[in-house]
Amino acid sequence: MNVEFNRNEDQLKQLSFNLSQKFQKVALGGGEKRIAAHKAKGKLTARERIEYLLDEGAAQVEIGAFAGDGMYKEEGGCPGGGVVVIIGYVAGRQCVVVANDATVKAGAWFPITAKKNLRAQEISIENKLPIIYLVDSAGVYLPMQDEIFPDKEHFGRIFRNNAVMSSMGIVQISAIMGPCVAGGAYLPIMSDEAMIVNGTGSVFLAGSYLVKSAIGESIDNEALGGASMHCEISGVTDNKFDSDAECLDHIRAIFDKLGAHPTAGFSRTEPAKPAQDEQEIYGLLPADRVKPYDMMDIINRLVDNSEFEAYKPDYGQTLLCGLARIDGWAVGIVANQRKIVKSKKTGMQMGGVIYSDSADKAARFIMNCNQKRIPLVFLHDVSGFMVGSQSEQGGIIKDGAKMVNAMANSVVPKFTVIVGNSYGAGNYAMCGKAYDPRLIVAWPTAQLAVMSGAAAANTLLQIQVASLKAKGEVITPEAEKELLDRIKARYEEQLSPYYAAARLWVDAVIDPLETRKVISEGIAAANHAPIEKAYNVGVIQV
Repeated sequence: MNVEFNRNEDQLKQLSFNLSQKFQKVALGGGEKRIAAHKAKGKLTARERIEYLLDEGAAQVEIGAFAGDGMYKEEGGCPGGGVVVIIGYVAGRQCVVVANDATVKAGAWFPITAKKNLRAQEISIENKLPIIYLVDSAGVYLPMQDEIFPDKEHFGRIFRNNAVMSSMGIVQISAIMGPCVAGGAYLPIMSDEAMIVNGTGSVFLAGSYLVKSAIGESIDNEALGGASMHCEISGVTDNKFDSDAECLDHIRAIFDKLGAHPTAGFSRTEPAKPAQDEQEIYGLLPADRVKPYDMMDIINRLVDNSEFEAYKPDYGQTLLCGLARIDGWAVGIVANQRKIVKSKKTGMQMGGVIYSDSADKAARFIMNCNQKRIPLVFLHDVSGFMVGSQSEQGGIIKDGAKMVNAMANSVVPKFTVIVGNSYGAGNYAMCGKAYDPRLIVAWPTAQLAVMSGAAAANTLLQIQVASLKAKGEVITPEAEKELLDRIKARYEEQLSPYYAAARLWVDAVIDPLETRKVISEGIAAANHAPIEKAYNVGVIQV
């Protein structure tokens, strides 16, 4: 019996179980009572609509399930950001589906709702994927209108994107399955086709109450903007249906007739499972996050046949670079090596740290993958770049800049998986959110921050203690410990992958065993978008 393996396994399986429980709660949206009230109107829930629409048994990847988690407590919360976003298949065609969850504040738009919708459109634009909007929303959440209405990345950007996506030839289909109010009315009507469900769907710039107060006209919402009016009089909507199911069937019929799309031509062979047991990942990742381990043990349980063609294996060893296949797709992997290694040039090197030689190696490997049109996968467990006089004199900033430049200018799609630590500039160099990964996901073991919790807490403590002493206050050891504990608790909360997921810094928190599927579906989506831009790193430090 391997006691350490079992301890690691117990912890990661518990974290994965907690993830599952947390997701089940989020999937209830506004809760069971609101779901019952919603269904009493003859409507399917957002998740039921998506389940009915998508191909049974086909792979799915949900985006932003934990958006809004722990946010807007004074407003009663906004589970899932009030909208469900899934990459899936309709009639065999991969697409993005966006469905308002009317059980959450009647589907009203919070700031995070707009951010999540924009992320869905970004995925559609980057990958040239068709997108389907299932609309059921009361419009902007008025108490927070100043945080959602006027800025560049606010509500209006969505309709701008509708127009841009249409000009790009990206198919957009909408179904109005509930209220569709004010500015939100433009989203379905700027789509290629707009359906509406009779009796429950309605679309208007102003509802009956506002019409009454604005111009004195008395009219009910059905006559003002119901299915019959818009299909028979205004011509705003294209078809009406008597139920959610009939409307969704029509969308499937549309997708069944879509023409073929050009591809990027990424290499794919027959998928194969890893030769080494994937389940062993649970026991191989240390429960103690500062403990060294061999990242190759993780890679061998993610790639097909556990085959990895290492690039410069004896140079820059704190970064593992090499070619492999994941679910048949050719990938270039850049991963932080967490075990201590020995360089013949500089001696011992700490795992999880990027040194000059590893940054130099990674930059060249990334450029090679762009040359060969091979998608890139980044596996994070990084503490940052090496510091100190020896590193500075060796040009760590120059070599780090080279790696960032090569990665930032990549034209091949990039995918990021945060396995453990993702701190400081290491997050940037390893293709953090700011560097446009097509998908970025985190394991339940992930931590994202400018530095580790212990380092940050002690730094913040020193600053606060110095400030208090400057004011003449005497700090007892007990008071100092209490202050440290308070700082540490606040910072530890911000390190959580769920804190990141709530703010859409990552697209999802996933069970480690979902990693292969997420990467595979991400590359399948990226394959819809041929590479049109030449790879050019511009001025690069050498």
